[in-house]
Amino acid sequence: MPKKSLSKLLCPVCRGEVADKYKPFCSKRCADVDLNRWLDGGYRIPTEERPIGNVDDDEIL
Repeated sequence: MPKKSLSKLLCPVCRGEVADKYKPFCSKRCADVDLNRWLDGGYRIPTEERPIGNVDDDEIL
């Protein structure tokens, strides 16, 4: 039989104990907070590149 981990899984948002129903989160609230962070660009990787398609671009498409 495989050994079970002795450490409890923690919610990545509030560090509470994970609930099976909302894995890997502890509640619907924390799942929604995480989703909002994704939608708002909170998990964006910073870069030096300029966004494509800005009005102030020098190139005309």
